[in-house]
Amino acid sequence: MAELDSPSGFAHFVSLHRPALREPQHHAASVVSREPAAPAVDGVRTVLRFEGAVVLAVALVGYAQFGMGWGVFALWLLAPDLSLLGYLAGPRVGAALYNAAHALIGPVLLLAFGVFAAQPWAVAGGLIWLARVGLDHALGFGLKYATGFASTHLGRIGRADPW
Repeated sequence: MAELDSPSGFAHFVSLHRPALREPQHHAASVVSREPAAPAVDGVRTVLRFEGAVVLAVALVGYAQFGMGWGVFALWLLAPDLSLLGYLAGPRVGAALYNAAHALIGPVLLLAFGVFAAQPWAVAGGLIWLARVGLDHALGFGLKYATGFASTHLGRIGRADPW
């Protein structure tokens, strides 16, 4: 019975106390941090920005073929920037809303819906949204980390911190 009362026995097993934390492992999936991971550097950043330029170019060519006129394009091109209002609620909410409006998932799904459901408004909207995401990524405005607006997956934007 003494073995059940020992720290390694049954009493320890059913204890409501959390076990002592181990040293953090340095594997990408096992460490959670509020600090952003290293942004894209060297050639990777260049490839990601070039990818954004290609997305922009393809979206513009597609819109020229299937769009609803350049006035509509100009009107809706800035719509994803309304997500910046999320930063009024703090950096975590702002980053989440910004990323939802500036990731490729939304415009690709809208474009696919437009193509498969034969909805010209969705094709046009998907191409406009895709052009905006491509433009932002080509200019280096990547997806945001919750640590602040300037921290992106493509590196820090704005002037370097003088300190």
